[in-house]
Amino acid sequence: MISSRVSAWLQEYGKENVSVADLLCDRHALMPEKVALFFEDAQGENAKFTFAELRELSGRLSGFFKALGVQKGDRVAVMLPKSPELVIAALAVWRLGAVYVPLFTAFGPDAVGYRLQDGAVRLVVTDAVNRNKLGASSAGVVTVAGQGVVENGDHDFWRELEGGRKDSPVRVRGDDLLVLLYTSGTTGNPKGVEIPVKALASFEAYMRFGLDLRDTDMYWNLADPGWAYGLYYNLIGPLLIGKATLFFNAPFSPLETYRIMEKYGVTNFAAAPTAYRAIMAAGDEPARRAKLSLRVASSAGEPLNPKVISWTSEMWRVPVYDHYGQTELGMVVNNHHLPELEEEIRPGSMGKAMPGFRVTVLDREGNELGVGREGELAVDVDRSPLCWFRHYWNDEGRTRERFTGRYYLTGDAAAFDQDGFIFFSGRSDDIILSAGYRIGPFEVESALMQHEAVAEAAVVGKPDELRGEIVKAYVVLKPGIPVPPPEELGGFVKKRLSAHEYPREIEFVDQLPKTPSGKIQRFLLRKT
Repeated sequence: MISSRVSAWLQEYGKENVSVADLLCDRHALMPEKVALFFEDAQGENAKFTFAELRELSGRLSGFFKALGVQKGDRVAVMLPKSPELVIAALAVWRLGAVYVPLFTAFGPDAVGYRLQDGAVRLVVTDAVNRNKLGASSAGVVTVAGQGVVENGDHDFWRELEGGRKDSPVRVRGDDLLVLLYTSGTTGNPKGVEIPVKALASFEAYMRFGLDLRDTDMYWNLADPGWAYGLYYNLIGPLLIGKATLFFNAPFSPLETYRIMEKYGVTNFAAAPTAYRAIMAAGDEPARRAKLSLRVASSAGEPLNPKVISWTSEMWRVPVYDHYGQTELGMVVNNHHLPELEEEIRPGSMGKAMPGFRVTVLDREGNELGVGREGELAVDVDRSPLCWFRHYWNDEGRTRERFTGRYYLTGDAAAFDQDGFIFFSGRSDDIILSAGYRIGPFEVESALMQHEAVAEAAVVGKPDELRGEIVKAYVVLKPGIPVPPPEELGGFVKKRLSAHEYPREIEFVDQLPKTPSGKIQRFLLRKT
């Protein structure tokens, strides 16, 4: 039964002639009242959109994009908060057979500029708040004005949408690109992950097997669509299976989280461990007062503290199930909610491989290891029909680094127990997992180096009870420069790069540990 479902999805989404617009919207719009999106913002404004309404709105916007010259295969970037406009823009991109490039709204101009240039982005959709981050990009700009003003030369999102002329959706192949999503940089600039249309099979598998999302569920995923988990499973996944998702565009707050859960009767909830830890830190009393309807809860982004599981089990009467994945894979190892796959949670384990994937552990020579032996977690590509990743955008060198023989290397260390449960034990690269975000040191170090006082910088993750890890920077100053206040450097990075990537702790040092070839030895810094 399970394997036949996987085969059916692979066949459906891997065809030579498919319409992404039909898969993600139009087929569900045949039921005119079927809701696709519930939206609420920090001011209490709320709305809901049916699939039929999204079909109409995205169809008109795609007509305008086409008039601007956007064609099949062109890259269109979207830098918007959780909003109806984000969903409409994404669907408009896919109607044209174009490639969606998500940009997280906390990015600064350097991070945005790199992605626009590397991806050769033709058009950007943003809002008045984020417009100034685009710099001198040659891409066209469509702006959601809101309370702001549309700059000279930009196009007004809603005005142009109203005048747009709808055309038939462009048909594509399963191997054509659906999304170009950039990872965090580790040993170099962020990598562009090529996500083909056929990856939809993997996304549906997680929605069904990992989350067990049912027709009767009210689903809420806190993840931002600017990142993989939010893009795959808060935007694409629900649209794909015809299920409403909930966008709450407001700063995170435990009490507001409880309010939204109650108001919308949330039954299926997903968030990063940092959100669960913050909710737990708010105390038992708010949890006791909350009138929750939760059926299942899931966690992804970094290892989940067992204490969170025991607390939610007691206070919510629902345990949080830990799940594991990567930008290049989607989710691949889960404590599955689907009853046919569900097993008793083992504290510290991220579960078992999702159907459609074979996951193993390798030694340094690429040999598979046995029970209880720690090595690098890897995906057996030849025996993983749902594994869709094959290439980084214009980067064959780093693509080859990810594969050895028939295995995809995750860069994470893990081990199996005797029953096949997988236990995460660390990272074999320098990625920092903070509050559910994967942060690469290279971009942060590069931003620090632009400060006039900084000669060298190295960034590592430091354990933190709430966030899992925080970004810590070791900084070497230029000779004769007075020591600047740490908050000055942190604010400098925050402004230039991103609100989630800046170093929360800075230590000034005389020199950085390096290899004979000059490479920074971050693992030594993590031991200090």
